[in-house]
Amino acid sequence: MKRKLPFWLKLLYGSGDWGLSSIGMLRSIFYAIYLTDVVGIEPRLASFGALAGIVWDAINDPIIGVLSDRMKSKLGRRRPFLLWFAFPFGISFIILWSAPNWESQLALLAYVTISFMISDTLTTLVAVPYLSLTPELTQNYDERTSLSSFRSVFQLLAAMTVVIAAPMVVDAVIFAGGTQQQGFMLAGAIFGMLGSLPLFLIGLFVRERFASEEHQEIPFRESMRVAWENVPFRYAAGIYMFNWSAVDMIIITFPFFLLYWVAQGDLLAKINIFGINFALESAFFGIMMLVCILFVPFWLWVAKRRNKIQAYILGMILWIIIQFMIFTIQPGQIVYLLVLAALAGIGVSAAYVLPDSILPDVIEWDELRTGRRQEGVYYGIRTLIRKLTGALVIFITLQVLGWSGYQSPPDGVIQFTQPDSALFMIRMMVSFIGAAILLGTILLAWSYPLSREKYERIQKLLLRKKIKKMEAG
Repeated sequence: MKRKLPFWLKLLYGSGDWGLSSIGMLRSIFYAIYLTDVVGIEPRLASFGALAGIVWDAINDPIIGVLSDRMKSKLGRRRPFLLWFAFPFGISFIILWSAPNWESQLALLAYVTISFMISDTLTTLVAVPYLSLTPELTQNYDERTSLSSFRSVFQLLAAMTVVIAAPMVVDAVIFAGGTQQQGFMLAGAIFGMLGSLPLFLIGLFVRERFASEEHQEIPFRESMRVAWENVPFRYAAGIYMFNWSAVDMIIITFPFFLLYWVAQGDLLAKINIFGINFALESAFFGIMMLVCILFVPFWLWVAKRRNKIQAYILGMILWIIIQFMIFTIQPGQIVYLLVLAALAGIGVSAAYVLPDSILPDVIEWDELRTGRRQEGVYYGIRTLIRKLTGALVIFITLQVLGWSGYQSPPDGVIQFTQPDSALFMIRMMVSFIGAAILLGTILLAWSYPLSREKYERIQKLLLRKKIKKMEAG
């Protein structure tokens, strides 16, 4: 039970999050501004595409989680999904950015909604089984934190690569005579292929070491009821929801903030760093994600020295302070902007690393309480929360932008100014509103009932039950 996982396994398993993070980051940062400024859909109308995604999420995520738990195969319960759907998942990157040049707003809305749902389904088919492997690879408290940290490093590397490279790919296509639409599709194709291969390799080589040998099938509604009765899971789900709502609110609205507030409407704003011209959004998110990666070992050290919850609360407090400072940024203050990007990266690092390390412990509590292991159900709900928050935040952001007077720039313009009302609302979303959501994570984390000591007691009780079962057999 205390055996450490080999480095190669942690590295391979962690690499699976490259693809999930790529599509998540590409969609979170650029999808809203893609719908309004590239596809040309009115913001409030575009938001209903994301709303449809929320409904579809609510249907497919828990169902696929149950299917993953009930899968019977010589390869195990999780690996078949990765082998079958890894490459179709990669293709979904292209589908997501393939909106045609139609005049009808309703036709465009229907197209982007369907493409969103296809991409979402394929993401679920690999994400739930992949994440469900975490508690099946190790039962050690610190090893699970370590395993989550490997995922987080690839998650952050993918995020940093996407925010730097995607705008550069789009710009390169435009300079070559193509369109923004073609640029986004090429970026989707590149990151789709890079993201699908690690998931396929995990399906080939990773084994489920601690999967339950006897899986008792229970009805879907009963699974949901049992999960909700798991009190620690309620807290973990709440932390996860507030955590990613804050992350998504900030990263979705920051492209608008950078282009229309900091750059004063210069849609091709660039900054020179070490002799290289970067898009303003590439520089901001690139610096933030670099600091995220550098601080992963720090948060692991704090979590090991204290515990996961105390480390998480500290990270969120630091991030809230930076959120208040972001509101003070004035147009043209690039150096100040990049300094705050680096400081924000410290808190964002905690948001990426620590929440996922909590859920495996919750699953062990459920096994002690019910006698069943339901990783697929819990990770299905986890994936639902992650994607639901992203889609919901896109919906709310676009609705708020529409009501605040946001205007889509005409085709071909490189300088465009938004109304003061829209600029003020954009500033509020990237600062005070994001900080208020982060405060919710702190309140929930403060009351979280599973400490390191309680988890270790759960492990001892589970071991006793297994020994008694073996002796009775």
